[in-house]
Amino acid sequence: LPPVFLLIAEKLQVGFCESIYDALDSLIQAAIAWDGERTPMDIARAEEVLRPIRQHFRLASLKSPSVTPAPPTGNALGELESLIGLENVKREVRNSVNLARYLLHRRNNDLPVAPTSLHMVFTGNPGTGKTTVARLIADIYREIGILRNGHLVETDRSKLIAKYLGQTPSQVAEIVESALGGVLFIDEAYSLVVNRDPEDYGFEAVDTLLKLMEDHRDDLVVIVAGYTTEMEQFIQANPGLKSRFTRYIHFDDYGAEDLLKIFERLCEKNELRLSPDAETASQGAINQLCQQRGDNFGNAREVRTFFESVMQQHANRLAQVAAPDKMALSTLTIEDIPQ
Repeated sequence: LPPVFLLIAEKLQVGFCESIYDALDSLIQAAIAWDGERTPMDIARAEEVLRPIRQHFRLASLKSPSVTPAPPTGNALGELESLIGLENVKREVRNSVNLARYLLHRRNNDLPVAPTSLHMVFTGNPGTGKTTVARLIADIYREIGILRNGHLVETDRSKLIAKYLGQTPSQVAEIVESALGGVLFIDEAYSLVVNRDPEDYGFEAVDTLLKLMEDHRDDLVVIVAGYTTEMEQFIQANPGLKSRFTRYIHFDDYGAEDLLKIFERLCEKNELRLSPDAETASQGAINQLCQQRGDNFGNAREVRTFFESVMQQHANRLAQVAAPDKMALSTLTIEDIPQ
């Protein structure tokens, strides 16, 4: 056959395999829920059936030239690089991407692939971009072929822990299942283990999560996030956490210069131009925010709150104008900058 027909056949074969697996997955999931209940035992049995099937199709697709991993050319990596600050974070994410592509290349060339964890721990204060970077990592891993869907599922203690005995494992399993093929992002993960009350099921949630991470190690990336000290205590709370989470990325607080850039980008995005006096006043206000920062300083969140107060003052000033024109609606003056 001409080369073009061979290429089309390869692509159809890969797509056909994915369609078969998706159909089998849906059929099996429906079968275990026939009585309206999905118990942890049901989910475990389904996984026993699906694991070899998933591995078969995954190996088949990875050996196809049409899915050879290539440097990500989509918008995700470029969007990551365009984020303000976060140089340490960008470097660590690039390292993770390089390792993931390296492992895929070795597997495609029938070379041994050492067991490697791609799960991550994000540490740092609020408003430093942890959720944004987690979303971009999901996109990047989809682009290079690590994750089949590349979606992000965000969760926390309130969604993982049930109120009554015996319900937490199935609740954790449902959330993990919704994240398969993508990234599960657990914010303030340390809150799962802070309460040792026998009626609290946080440790049970962690045990269930660890088992499911192992069961789906080829189809799930888990990122846990929170304050630095608390996250260190979280990882030490269970030996299984320490062995599965080996990659740490710390998100530093933003300095005044970066916070000012974030504010200016918000203005640019909303087509608001700062007059020279307003620009100087904004810089002074953000410097003051940084000088007054405390333990609960929200970083970029503080800037968004400041931006909203600027828009409010702009709206209040223009309320005195019967029909403000486009220039007035897109120009901020010193009167619009809260002091």
